[in-house]
Amino acid sequence: MKLAVVGVTGLVGTEILSVLDEMSFKVDEFLPIASASSKGRLLNWRNREYEILDIEEAVRLKPDIAIFSAGGETSLAWAPRFAEVGTFVIDNSSAWRMNSDCPLVVPEINADCISDQTRIIANPNCSTIQMVLVLCPLHRAFGIERIVVSTYQSFTGTGMKAVRQYEAEKNGIPVPEPRAYKHPIFQNCIPQCDSFLENNYTKEEMKLVHETRKILGNNALRITATAVRVPVFGGHSESVNVQFKTHPELTRVYELLKSFPGVVVLDDPENAVYPTPLNAHKKNEVYVGRIRKDLSEENALNLWITADNLRKGAATNAVQIAQYIVDHQFI
Repeated sequence: MKLAVVGVTGLVGTEILSVLDEMSFKVDEFLPIASASSKGRLLNWRNREYEILDIEEAVRLKPDIAIFSAGGETSLAWAPRFAEVGTFVIDNSSAWRMNSDCPLVVPEINADCISDQTRIIANPNCSTIQMVLVLCPLHRAFGIERIVVSTYQSFTGTGMKAVRQYEAEKNGIPVPEPRAYKHPIFQNCIPQCDSFLENNYTKEEMKLVHETRKILGNNALRITATAVRVPVFGGHSESVNVQFKTHPELTRVYELLKSFPGVVVLDDPENAVYPTPLNAHKKNEVYVGRIRKDLSEENALNLWITADNLRKGAATNAVQIAQYIVDHQFI
């Protein structure tokens, strides 16, 4: 199996390599791809040195699977080129998520929408993945009517530029330009993830709306979101209020969540047991706790959800999709 990773030197690209190792993903030929400035550099992976390729060269080599983590512009320009030569493209950017011809996949929920004819597969937004993974079994059992979500998202989701800004602020040295944020990250909360739209919501907030509807297969779902960057390494957190069509009996809620693949329940308030980003750091699972009835609304629950945004929110989900393609012998 010939695998390409586009954006291999970035935060998510590096995490993809770690997840491939941990999942013992079989690779016969590996094609590391990065920006033109990295071409020719050596990358050590699985005790072997590989020369970083440019993307044009990689297309000519016709990989079986290409995992993209290099931004929307790169994906829009190059994903179709790879698809034309028969490559399965798994894209981490937002470029293809709402394209009706491209499945938006969380493997535990809807991997069966991938076929041997699929060529471009979209990886959902990190904050969407962790929320829908928890809500999916509840939606199937009780029917969701409305979701209100507030996110507490690690600044690492913005990439190396944000990491450099945070480290400079933490160490009291000048912040390198260009800055990731106009406001300080260190010791601060920034109620802006991505740019603002005409409706005064950010792109990140609207991704939660549109992507959740697509993954759960219900365009009528009522969803509203507020997305916030916080000075946390290693994970996103979400406070989620969900209203259902029928009564979500708590015993059944726990049963559903504990039995759903990829979800871990941590919920013992008396002993201060609940998820934190540190629980999720470098883990592939999504954690949920603080599960309780909404005392102000009939048929509603409050949930607290955490996950590593670079893992299940990006790298792990993409590798799981690749494994599904291999397991189903589409290549």
